[in-house]
Amino acid sequence: MKQLSEEALVSALNWRYATKGFDPAAKIDPSTWAALEHALVLSPSSFGLQPWRFLVVSDPAKREALVPLSWGQRQVADASHLVVFAVKHPLTAEDVHSHIQRTAEVRGVPAESLLGFEKVVAGFLDKPPYPLDIREWSTRQVYLALGTFMTSAALLGIDTCPMEGIDPAGFDRVLGLEGTGYFTAVACPAGHRLATDKYATAPKVRFPAESVIHKLE
Repeated sequence: MKQLSEEALVSALNWRYATKGFDPAAKIDPSTWAALEHALVLSPSSFGLQPWRFLVVSDPAKREALVPLSWGQRQVADASHLVVFAVKHPLTAEDVHSHIQRTAEVRGVPAESLLGFEKVVAGFLDKPPYPLDIREWSTRQVYLALGTFMTSAALLGIDTCPMEGIDPAGFDRVLGLEGTGYFTAVACPAGHRLATDKYATAPKVRFPAESVIHKLE
């Protein structure tokens, strides 16, 4: 069932940009933020494993400490909210088992009926069928969640700025991730743009659709 018009989707994506200046006084409405957190929870991942943790950083002191670890970019401190996307590594058979148990609980089926699937996933992680760095693979799952978050935010009129220009190890230290098995992958401030941010009205630069979309018929 279509829940959004084509025009509304394209308009929201055209409106979205990597916000350089956030208005520190403009806060995201609590109900809107709750919906965005729910969007994070609903993000897709391979096998449904969800190898991530989403840190919503509210402490102003911590956020100021992250500025010099972000090439001096103030978005991490000035935005209404800051989400740090952390990847879990290594993934173990126990992680797979926890996912199976949760699946059985949510879907109301015996965990024993999922043993075949559990074996497949555990085998994939232990001995991938092709050359694969599992940490890199898990990080790709985190980027699926980032895309879900940014698109959801745009549809709700919330600005975001994905940030890889950060010191991940420094973020881990400030946010207490060291020794937890989770590692910073990317950060994404969210809030409302400054009226003076010149990039808000800059034309969006994209290659023509016919040069990037190839239809094989």
